[in-house]
Amino acid sequence: MAKRKLVIIGNGMAGAKLLEDLLLRHATRRYSIEVYGEESVPAYNRVLLGRVLAGEDGDAIRFEPSVQDVSDVQFHRGLRVDQIDTMARQLHTSDGQKHPYDLAVISTGSRAFIPRMEGLMTSEGSLKVGVYAYRTLDDAMSIRSAARAGGNAIVLGGGLLGLEGAKVLADSGMHVTVVHLAGHLMERQLDPQAGETLKQRIMDMGLFVRCGRTISRIHGDSSIQGVTLDDGTFLPAEMLVIACGIRPRIDLAQQSGIPVNRGIIVNDTLATAIPGIYAIGECAEHAGQVYGMVQPIFEQCSVLADILSGEKPTSRYRGSRLYARLKIAGVEVASMGVLEPELPDDEVIQITENRKKHYRKLIVRHDRLIGAMFVGDPTGAAAAIQAFDRGEPLPTNRLELLCEPSSSTRKTDRDVCNCKQVRLSVIRQAIQNGCDSVESIAACTGAGTGCGSCRSEISRILNDTQLASVGR
Repeated sequence: MAKRKLVIIGNGMAGAKLLEDLLLRHATRRYSIEVYGEESVPAYNRVLLGRVLAGEDGDAIRFEPSVQDVSDVQFHRGLRVDQIDTMARQLHTSDGQKHPYDLAVISTGSRAFIPRMEGLMTSEGSLKVGVYAYRTLDDAMSIRSAARAGGNAIVLGGGLLGLEGAKVLADSGMHVTVVHLAGHLMERQLDPQAGETLKQRIMDMGLFVRCGRTISRIHGDSSIQGVTLDDGTFLPAEMLVIACGIRPRIDLAQQSGIPVNRGIIVNDTLATAIPGIYAIGECAEHAGQVYGMVQPIFEQCSVLADILSGEKPTSRYRGSRLYARLKIAGVEVASMGVLEPELPDDEVIQITENRKKHYRKLIVRHDRLIGAMFVGDPTGAAAAIQAFDRGEPLPTNRLELLCEPSSSTRKTDRDVCNCKQVRLSVIRQAIQNGCDSVESIAACTGAGTGCGSCRSEISRILNDTQLASVGR
C-alpha cells in the first residue's frame, strides 16, 4: 500500500513534539512525513530563550526529540506556507511552489503582540533601532548583541518571558525597568499578593518595576531615546524589549478558508471543520480555550499522534488542567487552577513570610485542591501539582501539603517532569547509571526539556541522591 503524505506546518515545539510522538508510534509505516518551518533553524524551546539572551549558543535550547532517527522525514526549513488549497490538497509556499498532501497539521504557534504606541515605527514602517519584539531565537540574538553595560532598557511585559529577559539584561549591567499594564505581575497565574511578593523579590535583584502602567509614546527619530508612560513619566532608554503577550497565528487558516475564532477551531480529535486538516498548539482553539503553555500542547500532540498513527484511534483531547512550575528571574513560582475562591464553602489556606518574601496559598473545595500558588518557597509544590492533577483527596490538616515530604512520601514514585512524563524512579536510575548533572539527566531521560520548570527539582533530587550515596 502506498504511503499517504502527512505534512506538519510549523516547526516549533508543537510541531516537533508531534513529530516525535508520531515516530514513537511508527507512523512512517503509513505516512511519508514532511515538516515546513518558517525559521531556518531546527526546532527550539522558546521557554528557554533567556539562556540564549544570557550568552549560550542556540543549540543549548534546541528541542531534542527522544527519537533520533528522522531519516524518513523531509524538512523544509526557512520555507513559509502561505496558503492551503483544501480542495486540491496542495500547499502554496513562499518560494512560489505547490506541494501535494493528504493530511495536514497546522502548528504555526503564536506571534508577539505589539501594542500601539506613538512613535513605534520609523517613517519607512519598521521598528525603530533599539526596539525589539522578544519571541524568536533571532530576537534573542539581536537583543543580546545590542545590550550594553551602563545602558537603560525598558521591558514592556511582566510575564515569564519579559521577567526572564529583564533579569538577564540587568545582569549584563543595564538599568532595567519593567513596565506592566496589569496591577500586579503574572496576573494570569498569581493573585495580587503573590504578584506583589514576586515584584519585591525581583526588585531585590536590582530591577525596577512599574505595574498598572503602559507606554504611550516612544521618543527618538530613527532610534529610541526614551519613552513616556501613560501617567506622563519620562524614562530614558536606548532599548525597548516588547514581551507583553502573544496572539495565535491564524492567518494561514484564514487565507485557506478554515474556520477560526481566537484560534483555529478544533474538536476533540484536534480536527478542523475541513476534512484532512488538523491544528495543535498555540494556534488551536479547543472548546473556546487557546493554550499558551507547554503541558497542554504536549497533551494535544500525544492525542493526535495516537489518532493519526492508528495506535489508538479512539483517543480524544478533553482539555487540560493547567499548572505550571517555573523559575522566573531566579525566583521559584508555581501556579495551578483558580486564583481565588469561587464558592462560599471554598477553603483558603495562606502562608505569608514577609521577611523571606515567601507566599503560599491553597484553595480547596470538597477536600480537593482546585487552586494553588507558590512564590519563593516551592515546598509542597510538587505534592500540590500531583494532588491537583489527579484530583486526590487532601489530608484533613491542609498544612501537611505545604510541609517537606516525609521520608515515606519521598520514596513514592511520581511524575517529576509533567511535560515528558518522567517519573522519579527513572531519574534516580539515571543518576545511578552515572548521570551527574541536570543536563546529563535531561539528555538521558528527557526530563527538563519541555517547559524547564522541573529542572530545579531535578537538581534537588540529584543533590539528595549524591549526599545519600556519600553517607553510606
